[in-house]
Amino acid sequence: MLKLGVLEIESLIVLPDAVATEAIGKELAAMVKAPYVIFLQGELGAGKTTLVRGFLRGLGYQDSVKSPTFTLVEPYQFETCMVYHFDLYRLNVPEELELMGIRDYFTDDAIVLVEWPERGLGFLPKADFILELNLVPEGRSLKINKRDKSK
Repeated sequence: MLKLGVLEIESLIVLPDAVATEAIGKELAAMVKAPYVIFLQGELGAGKTTLVRGFLRGLGYQDSVKSPTFTLVEPYQFETCMVYHFDLYRLNVPEELELMGIRDYFTDDAIVLVEWPERGLGFLPKADFILELNLVPEGRSLKINKRDKSK
């Protein structure tokens, strides 16, 4: 079982398939409470949205989960929090985030998951965790980097 509180900085986990990627997302959901910010990095097809799907399933969401590539954000309402899933892949310039009111999404009752956060530099708060997914011969690798938000 994944224990975020005891993970070392830059822990590396090998995920053999999409099922394992969703499972780790479910485990993350069980340990995260709002307010929380998670950045997901990795190339196209590395499993970022698959991990988010698992995260949402871990909170009890059962409908389809799609990547918000064209809408930029998909909101999900739960009893105890809001979850916002951003995909900034198609963002032209980071300033577009200001125009869409990005700050309004980062509230005390929100968990925010951001794919392609590097495209929003300067307009996003610091992340609590950065999850880096990469394709490897064994499937996918997941590197977890816990950030110190006090810096």
